[in-house]
Amino acid sequence: MIKMLQNNQLDMDALEIQDIIDIKLLQRFQDDFAFAMNCASVTVDKNGDPVTNPSSYTRFCDKFVHSTKKGDDRCAASHKRMGEEAAKTGQPYIGKCHAGLVDFAAPIIVEGKLIGTVLGGQMLTEPPKQHEFIQIAKEIDVDGTSLSESAREVNIVDLKHIEKAANVLFIVVNSLAKNGYNQIHLDMVSKKLANNFMQVSATVEELSASANNISTQQEDLNSEITQVGVITDQINSILDAIKGIAAQTKMLGLNASIEAARAGEVGKGFSVVAKEIRNLAENSKETAKSISDLTNKIQESVNGTIKNSQITLDTTKEQSKAMEAVSENIQDSVYIVDQLVNMMDSLK
Repeated sequence: MIKMLQNNQLDMDALEIQDIIDIKLLQRFQDDFAFAMNCASVTVDKNGDPVTNPSSYTRFCDKFVHSTKKGDDRCAASHKRMGEEAAKTGQPYIGKCHAGLVDFAAPIIVEGKLIGTVLGGQMLTEPPKQHEFIQIAKEIDVDGTSLSESAREVNIVDLKHIEKAANVLFIVVNSLAKNGYNQIHLDMVSKKLANNFMQVSATVEELSASANNISTQQEDLNSEITQVGVITDQINSILDAIKGIAAQTKMLGLNASIEAARAGEVGKGFSVVAKEIRNLAENSKETAKSISDLTNKIQESVNGTIKNSQITLDTTKEQSKAMEAVSENIQDSVYIVDQLVNMMDSLK
């Protein structure tokens, strides 16, 4: 069963042979191998339970050993033991099974984990000894004479030939397992990569939308700031008018003073009023000048703000364009990853 751990790694303890090898393909290979090598073969999982149908089983095993529950159970235990022995060295293991025949085990190892074993054999390296098989028959509750006679039908093969057959089996099944595991891993990585790209793309799109909003807001701000500049210009125009009025008022006060002086004693009261008019005009002029200086500073600040805002606006627009380009590139990458995932699916 394909199972993911919390760290997004594949759970190797849960991985089964069926997850990484096409059992139908394995069955065809196993049948052809057994026929060509004139031996029996079967594939078992990590617990010793068969995952394929037996290939070219001898009458000794098929009709007698596997005819009882004791025989079946001892076979499963023997299969598991041989697989574990092979896994210890990472190489094929050759030895006698519980029923006295010579078997070999080709461990299927992925990332250092034993996930199953392809077993072959049901052979002998020397003529069978009748008393040994009669004893085995008693242990598994079958007829001793019949089991002993069927043992004489078992092929006697040189140990070197058995070793070579075991090596061939080991190389082929582990190549299949490695390819299957790599396919699963590549499929997982591709899907994870696609998912990450989609998340990044969504984030970039949000940033791009945010940048566009900022650009709009910046444009609105520039418009408002420009309006402040217009109002400042209007204030300056009013101040210029006030300055003109103040100048005319001062001139009027000066003329009134002259006329009061000509009137002599009678114009003294009017002279005081004329003086106050001149003072008022002078104060108005100074106040207008102070306001004018202030508005000039405001105008300079507004101009600087507009300039900086424009720079910010231009930068934001450039960033927005860049993010749109990045988003397009990510979408292209997602499309490529999708194609890769489809290719992996088609290979399954």
